[in-house]
Amino acid sequence: MRLSVIDTGTFKLDGGAMFGVVPKKIWNKINPADENNLCTWAMRCLLVEIGNKLILIDCGLGDKQDDKFFGHYEPSRDVHLLDSINKAGYTPNEITDVFLTHLHFDHCGGAIVRNASGKYEPQFKNATYYSHEKHWQWAIQPNAREKASFLVENILPIQESGQLKLLNEPCEIAPNFSFIEVYGHTEAMMLPVIKYKEHNIVYMADLLPSAGHIPIPYVMAYDIRPLKTLEEKGSFLNDAVKNNTIIFFEHDRLYQACTIQQSDKGIRAAEYISIASL
Repeated sequence: MRLSVIDTGTFKLDGGAMFGVVPKKIWNKINPADENNLCTWAMRCLLVEIGNKLILIDCGLGDKQDDKFFGHYEPSRDVHLLDSINKAGYTPNEITDVFLTHLHFDHCGGAIVRNASGKYEPQFKNATYYSHEKHWQWAIQPNAREKASFLVENILPIQESGQLKLLNEPCEIAPNFSFIEVYGHTEAMMLPVIKYKEHNIVYMADLLPSAGHIPIPYVMAYDIRPLKTLEEKGSFLNDAVKNNTIIFFEHDRLYQACTIQQSDKGIRAAEYISIASL
């Protein structure tokens, strides 16, 4: 197995929305906001080579939306998904599988591109795209709260291409690559679990978007079931401490991953690490 961190740049989201009920006086020390109350977040993907499979976990924001859309999120323009894949030593056509944790635009936007004729099509022509069956139905019939996060052009072209495979329960999609389901942030979000060397690595997606979200009450206002998130975080973190799990952050602007430990303040980060150091 080989793991490659895929940087797709940064974007901005409202700090209050990202930290929920936590006061700005506290969270602003963790991720300082600009004059518009926006904090900068990474969109960090992971490429997993296992035998003859090359699995990309999430795809970032992409670049096919218009300036009005991007104006809300101020994405960086100096780092791109395909450049990062090439830097890791691969080409887009070598990607065999695209594992989408969920279908919010900052996680799946790069999965689809607009071709020269203006038609939307999959970025990775030889890949199977994985989504959870429950989450797919949730996304194509969105509720009013999440509707702005589910963009039709990011989702339906996957199905129309015939490259979509829906999963309905935790399973291995490759040796040492499985996933767990969580339901607090959105319906049936999938968190990849990777056994790498002697380590267990969990790609946290939006259950723990950053190291600043490790404390149990730090729950995003975006979550559809915040009390469920509290329950899922507590259960996951307790198990992670026992099993010395490495948690991989998709959105932390500074840190790729960390181990965690029990402290007198609750569960906290123990050691920040890079995937290359494992």
